[in-house]
Amino acid sequence: MTKGPENLPETSMRLLEIFAAMMGQRTTVATAESLGISQPAVSAGLRQLEAQLGLTLFERTGRHLEPTLEARNLYEEIRPLFGIVRSFAMRARDLRNGRVGRLRVIATPPPGYSVIPQAMRGFLDTRPDVTVSFDVRRLDNVLHAVQTGQADVGIGLASARIPNVNTEELRPGQMVALLPRDHPLARHEMIEVAALTGERFIGIDQESYLGRMVAQAFEEAHVTYHPQLETRYCQTAASLAASGMGVCIVDPWSAQPYLEGPASVGGLVARPLAQPCPVRCMMFTRRGVPHSGLLQVFMEEMRRATAALDIPGLSATRAAAATKDR
Repeated sequence: MTKGPENLPETSMRLLEIFAAMMGQRTTVATAESLGISQPAVSAGLRQLEAQLGLTLFERTGRHLEPTLEARNLYEEIRPLFGIVRSFAMRARDLRNGRVGRLRVIATPPPGYSVIPQAMRGFLDTRPDVTVSFDVRRLDNVLHAVQTGQADVGIGLASARIPNVNTEELRPGQMVALLPRDHPLARHEMIEVAALTGERFIGIDQESYLGRMVAQAFEEAHVTYHPQLETRYCQTAASLAASGMGVCIVDPWSAQPYLEGPASVGGLVARPLAQPCPVRCMMFTRRGVPHSGLLQVFMEEMRRATAALDIPGLSATRAAAATKDR
């Protein structure tokens, strides 16, 4: 018999599990069924445990095995252990299914203020034991946080895959002109950048990725880019346009809350640009690091929420592309 450092028998959890089940079932057949093992395995396990302990644990009375006084005393000692084991197993299951833990999410403003709140609601409503750290920053900050492990997942807008991180495209889009619904250009399905000449234009800071994209669209159309107002984020530009401060070119996610409809806060219309100005909603994770169950569940919520979001101008852009291909 194997002994520990203090002359104590080394008893496995499996043997204790058989013993505890036997205390409740009182027959080897029922015990085997409850544990999903064979009846001979139960009998062998009980014999091994009795040999290790040097005690008789059960005595046969008819078709049942009755626990001895020693068995009853030992059972009271180990009963709390099985509560701990059950809690451990349930915790492991919840971790595997993404029902407990802490998730760190970082995003650029367009998805951070539009699609992520919807995904977060579906994610947290059924997970009261999960906590989320959520921050909204510029794309460079988002990518740095993911690469260095400061965030578990990042979501942002880009035109192509980003090196040094795992990149998954959630949804394609096209930059749109945001106009008052009674503006003459609102009758057009698509807007040429040149048509915006002479308008009070709200620009995006050219230090940002989207701001550079807007400025480049004007340059490629050989039109002077001279915004009367300039702001850091597309959401701010859309809010100013909704206040009657002018027109702007923004990503469709930033435009969505300000469009006409029951939930509109601005009564504007969005028209895609005629020249290619693609922007994609991307999800970023750290390379070489396995996804936790919690992260996998959140990523799936992001896919669902992004697929369900109504992206302004997307259908018109696809129709124009199909016509051009023909």
